[in-house]
Amino acid sequence: MDAVNSVVVDINDVLWSWLLIPLVIGAGLYFTVRSGVVQLRMIPEMFRAVAEKGPVAADGKRSVSAFGAFSISAAARVGTGNIAGVATAISVGGPGAVFWMWAMATLGAASAFVESTLAQLYKRPEHEPGTFRGGPAYYMEHGLRRRWQGMIFAVIITVTFGFVFNAVQSNTIVATGRATLSALDGDWFAPLIGLCLSTLLGLVIFGGVRRISHITEVLVPVMAMVYLLLGIAVVALNIGDLPRVVADIVGGAFGLREVVGGGIGVAIAQGIRRGMFSNEAGLGSSPNAAAAADVSHPVKQGLVQSLGVYFDTLLICSITAFIILTSHPDLSERRGADLTQSALQATLGTWAGHVLTAVVFMLAFSSMIGNFYYGRTNIEFITDKPQVLTAFRVLVLLAVFGGALGSVSLVWNLADVFMGVMALVNLTAIIPLGVIAFRLLADYRAQRKAGVDPVYVHRPEIADPAGVACWQTTIASSLPTDRPQ
Repeated sequence: MDAVNSVVVDINDVLWSWLLIPLVIGAGLYFTVRSGVVQLRMIPEMFRAVAEKGPVAADGKRSVSAFGAFSISAAARVGTGNIAGVATAISVGGPGAVFWMWAMATLGAASAFVESTLAQLYKRPEHEPGTFRGGPAYYMEHGLRRRWQGMIFAVIITVTFGFVFNAVQSNTIVATGRATLSALDGDWFAPLIGLCLSTLLGLVIFGGVRRISHITEVLVPVMAMVYLLLGIAVVALNIGDLPRVVADIVGGAFGLREVVGGGIGVAIAQGIRRGMFSNEAGLGSSPNAAAAADVSHPVKQGLVQSLGVYFDTLLICSITAFIILTSHPDLSERRGADLTQSALQATLGTWAGHVLTAVVFMLAFSSMIGNFYYGRTNIEFITDKPQVLTAFRVLVLLAVFGGALGSVSLVWNLADVFMGVMALVNLTAIIPLGVIAFRLLADYRAQRKAGVDPVYVHRPEIADPAGVACWQTTIASSLPTDRPQ
């Protein structure tokens, strides 16, 4: 097992250091400049868009709203990466890794805008009235005319989220549970937890997308609020240490000691890796949730998913960083969720460790729901045979059970490899398609400037109408000549 883990680590180092990190940074800068810094200039629009309610579908039920799609993506985003991933980044890359997580979240929000806007444009109707599916595989096929690339992506995301990332979630639940319930720990503990998780998840995933949306709409706000309250309590009790913590974060990102010792490279690598694992910007996962929303303009979900990046990294991940760094931890002894747990207990007492175990369970469980949805959407891209989707559901439950029994380091390192390959395939698609997202943004801004709620009517000069299925189409000559081109 150690030999396998060593090989995986070597692959990770080459993949991220020489390919992914330069590509992620370059794509983020390109999208930021071409969109006119949409991720900062349109923050007020993000809050307006996320509050929009979905219309009532033909069957009398309400469609997936902007907030519902936000909740599905947040359910996958806000998971153990926010607790265990941030702790790992700090323990390996030092406090400076937090700064690079912030920096990449700001850049990555532009990438998230582009990929989610494209997912809305190229989405396809589901079997249930008022529901949709889409994502990178769909805009690769219908936007780039590369079904082969869409097939590759669909397979990668299905394996990554359906199996590997779900194994990470169950693995972290077992780790925190063992730390909290050490008196009850035994050979039976991990299998029992794995069985319980598989059973609970099975009750959810054998329902439809509406059930997934409704459950995550409840779970995500509750778990986020509980965790934020814990973090605020820790920061308030250690408020005198806050200037030192900020100085450590900035100093660790740019300090002379880190540059001379090579630590700055580790901080950047860990910040970007763990940041992408947490907020998924540019990864190609959140567009699958964005496509599910029933909104009046594709840009609205681009803005909503950009807000999701900020919610995940600048809020939830920052709270984890402050919890750890204000508690004066020994970074050489603890890693992952155990580091966050010990930091909470050092400030608030042992009861906080038990609360964190419950929070980790909710975070991880909601992530499993979101992860399954991403896989489900892409299984439907590959084939419409219902027995294949049923087999996928069963394999997901087996992956959750297996993750509870697996090695922590191997599971996380495998997640890094699959995440890197997935991001590579997605970024090579959204860079050439980005110009379409910028045209849609111009259309949205023109309507907002005119004082109306943007409603999108597709035009050939935006993109080839042959690839668009869910938007009303018209010819350009029938529209006012001052509409953006």
